Amino acid sequence: MELNLAVGKALKRSRAAAGKTQVDFSAISSRTYMSALERGLQSPTLEKLAELCELLGTHPVSLLAAAYLIKDGMTADEFLQTVAEELKVLGFDASQA
Repeated sequence: MELNLAVGKALKRSRAAAGKTQVDFSAISSRTYMSALERGLQSPTLEKLAELCELLGTHPVSLLAAAYLIKDGMTADEFLQTVAEELKVLGFDASQA
């Protein structure tokens, strides 16, 4: 599955779980733009992703993680283990902020 489509599915699922409609995002995005994002026709900038997630009450990394779970067909535990291992290789560990 394409990443844009996976991000769109994760956004739509998160929006529905938050009990919000596309119109609820009208202060930061048009309904047409939200529809295009959710259908994978466009991808948000990092700034737009942060704004969308703020309205959803979630961290942008959580939405991206959900998108990769959809895209790669991994479980959350598999994904989190992979991320933890990669962060260690990059020199980050649980004791660093």
